[in-house]
Amino acid sequence: MRVNHESLAHDILRSRIGQLLINEAIREKKFKIPVHLAMGHEAIAVAAANAREPGDQFLLSHRNIHYQFAFGAQVRQLYDEYALLPSGLGEGKLGSMNLSNPKEGIIYTSSVLGNNLPVAAGVALGLQVKGAGTVTTVVTGDGAMEEGSFYETLLMLRSQNSSCIILVENNEWSLATQIAERRCPIDVGSIAKGFDIPYAELSGNNVPQYIDVLTGLRKEVLAKKCPAVVEIKLKSLGDWIMKTPDRPEGKYINYHAGLAPNAALNEWPEMREDNWDPVHVLGQGANAGALKDWAKAQAAKMRGELA
Repeated sequence: MRVNHESLAHDILRSRIGQLLINEAIREKKFKIPVHLAMGHEAIAVAAANAREPGDQFLLSHRNIHYQFAFGAQVRQLYDEYALLPSGLGEGKLGSMNLSNPKEGIIYTSSVLGNNLPVAAGVALGLQVKGAGTVTTVVTGDGAMEEGSFYETLLMLRSQNSSCIILVENNEWSLATQIAERRCPIDVGSIAKGFDIPYAELSGNNVPQYIDVLTGLRKEVLAKKCPAVVEIKLKSLGDWIMKTPDRPEGKYINYHAGLAPNAALNEWPEMREDNWDPVHVLGQGANAGALKDWAKAQAAKMRGELA
C-alpha cells in the first residue's frame, strides 16, 4: 500500500479541528445527549480507515467520533446528529454513543461497555460462513478488558477460527480514576499469547507505522483464520483542574466525556507538546509550515459549515 503522508496528516487535523468545533457546541449547550470526544485518539482511527479493504466491517464503542471523522463524516453531519436533527449522519436517531455508518462499513456501535465484542464475534463468524474473505474489526478500551465479554470473545473467535482484529485503546483511565489506582495491571500481550493469537502494541502516533502493522495483521488473520489483538497506548486530551471549596488547590480531571473546558480551536490545534498528541507529531515534520497553513484554512472552512 502506498501511503500519502499529506493526506494522512490532513485526516488527523480535520478530525482534531472537527472535535474542537464540537467542543465549542458542547460549551454552548447545543446538545442534549452525552458526547465523548477522542482528542489524542485520532492516529489509530486514521490508520484503521486507511488499512481497511472493501467489505471489512467495523464495530465501535461509545467513544467513536474519531472513527466517524476518519471514515469520512463531515462536521455538519455529526453536529446535526448530536442535535438529533434529521440531517444528521444517523438521521437524528442514533445520537453519539450508538452512531453507525453502514455505508462506510461501520455497522454497529454500542454505548454499553464491552457489548460490541460478542457482537463482533457473531459478525466475524457470519462473514466466515459466507466465505467473504473480509476482516471484522472491533474497537474497545482498557475498561472493557475487565469485562467477561472480552475473554469470552477471544475464546469464541479463536475456537471458530474467525478473522477479527480487536483494537484496545488504552488511555490508562476509567472515568476519573487511573487504572493503576484501582486494579492490578493486565498484560494484554500475555493474554493473547495464552489464546495463541497475534498481538501488537502501538504507541507514538506514527500513522504510517500503524497502517503497516494493521495491514500486516489483516493479511495474517485472513491467512491463519484467527483473531488478533492490537493494544494502542494513547492519552485522552482535554484534561483540566477542578477547584472546589474543600479543594481550593484543585483536583486533576482526566478528560472522559462532555466539555473539555480548556480546549480551544487555535490556528494550530495542538493540545500537548509531546508525542502523546498526534497533532504535535505532525508539527515536528519537515512540512509543518504547510500543514499549519492548511489547518488554519480548514478550520475556517469547517467553522463556516456550521454557521
